[in-house]
Amino acid sequence: MEKIKVYFVQKSGKKVEVEVHTNRTLMEAARDYAPEPIDDIYADCGGTCACATCHVVVDDEWVKKVGKIKNNSAEQEMLDYEPLTKQNSRLSCQIWLEKKLDGLVVHIPK
Repeated sequence: MEKIKVYFVQKSGKKVEVEVHTNRTLMEAARDYAPEPIDDIYADCGGTCACATCHVVVDDEWVKKVGKIKNNSAEQEMLDYEPLTKQNSRLSCQIWLEKKLDGLVVHIPK
């Protein structure tokens, strides 16, 4: 299975590199592959899109490759209740990692 690298920018500004297999979610990268805990990625629902505890903000340069939230989706509904939502907000459990996302940068909301 192929691996890619993704980067989580912590609230402190520290960038954490995570090497992860493709066909995993970004949430799984943070929870299962990170060399150190990622700020505020709790993944309480385990990736079922039911809690918004894996909220990230996709770096501007990556928005097109990652894609936008589908209107009227469960992801949009969860983010509607999240107070720190920004235009590029996504739930990391809904971002499936594939080769085109090698080098992806996401930020943890402050």
